[in-house]
Amino acid sequence: QVQLVESGGALVQPGGSLRLSCAASGNMYSIYAMGWYRQAPGEQRELVAVLVNGDSTRYANSVKGRFTISRDSAENTVYLQMNSLKPEDTAVYYCNVVLRTAPPQNYWGQGTQVTVSS
Repeated sequence: QVQLVESGGALVQPGGSLRLSCAASGNMYSIYAMGWYRQAPGEQRELVAVLVNGDSTRYANSVKGRFTISRDSAENTVYLQMNSLKPEDTAVYYCNVVLRTAPPQNYWGQGTQVTVSS
């Protein structure tokens, strides 16, 4: 089992910044990908940013240039730096880890609320 603990969600004004953290622990063999997804009320969960094989990143078009994903490998922690936040970024943000197993094992955090509002 893998446990994911997220932190950093908050209420922030438009144009502000937040940094989300996700600490992974447990029986991890090899991490294939670590990433962040979000789900707004009434919407489907969507990819925000993902870090694959430790060095390849992919971002949703809506956050490119504003959000940055990074990882501290020594601590198995993944971060999401969010700048220039917009009201449409309001959602519950979920951390995701995919292990390099056969078949791949997929784990989710409990979610952290980000609200962008004046």
